[in-house]
Amino acid sequence: MITHPGHFVAIVGGAVAGAEAAARLTARGIYVAVFEQNPLPYGKIEDGLPKWHVKLRDKEEQKIDDKIDHPLVFYIPSTKLGEDIGFEDLVNNWGFNAVLLATGAWRDRPLPVDGIEKYLNMGFYLQNPFVAWFNHYHEAEYEGPQFEIHDNAAVIGGGLASLDVVKILMIESVQSALQEKGHTVDMFRLEREGVAKVLGELGLTLKELGLKGCSLYYRRRLIDMPISPAPPVDASPERIEKVHQVRRKIMNNFQTKFLFDFKDQHMPVKLVVENDRLVGLVFRKTEIVSGKAKPIPGSEFEVRTPLVISSVGSIPERIPSIPVEGEVFKIRDEETGSLEGFPTVFALGNAVTGRGNIKESSNHGKKVAQWVIDNHFKWSETDYQRLMELISSNSEEVESFAKEKRLLSVDQIKRLLTKIRGAQQKVGYDGNYEKWREKHLCTRLEKLLSLTDVPDAE
Repeated sequence: MITHPGHFVAIVGGAVAGAEAAARLTARGIYVAVFEQNPLPYGKIEDGLPKWHVKLRDKEEQKIDDKIDHPLVFYIPSTKLGEDIGFEDLVNNWGFNAVLLATGAWRDRPLPVDGIEKYLNMGFYLQNPFVAWFNHYHEAEYEGPQFEIHDNAAVIGGGLASLDVVKILMIESVQSALQEKGHTVDMFRLEREGVAKVLGELGLTLKELGLKGCSLYYRRRLIDMPISPAPPVDASPERIEKVHQVRRKIMNNFQTKFLFDFKDQHMPVKLVVENDRLVGLVFRKTEIVSGKAKPIPGSEFEVRTPLVISSVGSIPERIPSIPVEGEVFKIRDEETGSLEGFPTVFALGNAVTGRGNIKESSNHGKKVAQWVIDNHFKWSETDYQRLMELISSNSEEVESFAKEKRLLSVDQIKRLLTKIRGAQQKVGYDGNYEKWREKHLCTRLEKLLSLTDVPDAE
C-alpha cells in the first residue's frame, strides 16, 4: 500500500551488498525495487561459497531474506540487467530517483596465457562455474554445466578461493576413489576432518588409491598470498614477519590436511596442446623485484596435467551501456560508487571491490547507500520524521514538503509500481516472497544425506 510520497530506488542484485543497501534505504522510509537475475537473491553465498559452509550460508541467506522481505521492498526475480531489461531504459525511463548496481563479480579474470580461452572445457576450467557446479550438482533439478574431476590437476591462483578449488578437487577425487574400494565417506566428513585423517583411519594413502593429488601454482611467494589480512602500510618489520608466519601456518595446515602440492613463484607462460586439447602448461619461475613478480629468463619447464583450473580472481560481467575501465566499471569514486557519466547511478559491493569478502561487501553496501541518502538525496532522519508527522496529521503541507525535498508523488510511485508488477508477473512472481523462496530454494546436500547437524566448516 502506497501511503506517502518518497524517493524510489532500484537496486540491481539482491545479495549481501544489495540487501544491505535496501535495509539502509528502507530504514529511512525509501521505496526500493530489487532486480535479481536469479530466482533467489543469494548471489555467491549460494553459488560461490562452497557447500560445506552450511551454517554460514544459512545465516547469511537469512539476513538477506529479512532485508528483502520488507513492506517497502518490491522484489523482481529472474530478471537480468542487460538481457531482460536494458540499463539505460532502467536509468532513464522507469522513473527511479537512483539506481544502485550490486551486480557482483561473476566473470573470471582472464588467465594471462595466450590462447588458453580456446580450450575452455577442453582441459581448462574457470573457477566461478566450477564452484557453482560443485554446490549444485547433487540436486535432481540441476541443469547447469557439468564438470569432470581429474587427478593431478593444476590450479592457478593464490587467494582463499583457490584453496577452495583445491579442496574441492581433493575431496571429490578421494571420495570417488574410496567409493570404488567400498568406503562411503560423505563430503562433510572429508572437509571437516581432512583427507589425511580420513585416509589414515582407513589405513590408506593417496598412492594406494591411485591418486597423485592436485597442485596449486602461485606467481608470487607464499608469504605474499592474500590468505590472511595484509599488514598496514606503515607496519614494522616485526609486524610484517608475524603476518608472514600466519600465512605459512595457514598453508602448512591446508597441505597437511588435504595432501596437495604447492608451488610458489611459478608463472604459466605457454600452453601444451595435443589433439586439440590442453594437456599441460609451460611455467617460468619468478623472482620478486620491488614487490612485483618478474619472470626469470631461461627458467621454463613443462608440467603435464589433464586439467587446469584458473582461480585468479573475479570481475564484473560486462553489461551493455555501462562504462568500463579495464576489467571493472568506470567509477568516479570508490567511496561513493558514482558511475562515470550517470549521475544517478552508484555501484557497490563486489562490483566495485572485486574481493568477494562477505564483510567487505556488506560494509561497502552500507557506505554507498548511506552516502546516497545523506548526500545525493539529502534526506535526513529528521526529514523522514517530519514527512511522517505531516501525513499522520493529514496536513496540507505534505505536497509542498515533498516538492521541496524532490520526492516522487504518490501518483508517480503508483505508475512506477505498475511497471514493477508487470515485470514480476512476467516471471510468475506474485509478491509473496516467503512462498517464492520455499518453491525455489535449492535442495540441500545435508538433507539428502539425512544429517541433522553439520558442524561449522573451518
